[in-house]
Amino acid sequence: MSLFSPDRYVASVDRIDLDDLWRRDKRAILLDRDNTLVPRDRATAPEEVAAWLDRARAMGFRLCMVSNNWHRDEVMRSARELGLEAISHAMKPAPFALAAGLKRTGVRKAEAVMVGDQLYTDVWAGNLAGIDTILVKPQTTVDLWYTQIFRIFERRALRGLTCEE
Repeated sequence: MSLFSPDRYVASVDRIDLDDLWRRDKRAILLDRDNTLVPRDRATAPEEVAAWLDRARAMGFRLCMVSNNWHRDEVMRSARELGLEAISHAMKPAPFALAAGLKRTGVRKAEAVMVGDQLYTDVWAGNLAGIDTILVKPQTTVDLWYTQIFRIFERRALRGLTCEE
């Protein structure tokens, strides 16, 4: 598998089958914030995402937000609202923050999955860290200017990859 290939590609976070992850011995979910949990053009996560996180927690998953967002207060506010541990300034695709997320959740690499909306940050970081990855479609087309540039290359790289709706 390529460094840039996710293990799975799913339409949105709330469409990820938690029962399937549990059957595959996953016990922790590391999650990106912007356009994965919280749309870039909103301050809070959609209700269906919050409900999915509640279900994950109720099943026994350990959850940790791992965000590149430099606005620490914003990240921590979202984490509190969603009941998550959080790491800001993650500097993905460097895998160091994911290693910190594993430490916080107390699981081994094989027991974790990284979920994010960007191929060149979230998926690459997960693959570099040796963690299974799930790519989700971004919640909105609103992005930072440099992310918009990466999205052009991302669309090309995703050609032929089937998204689970």
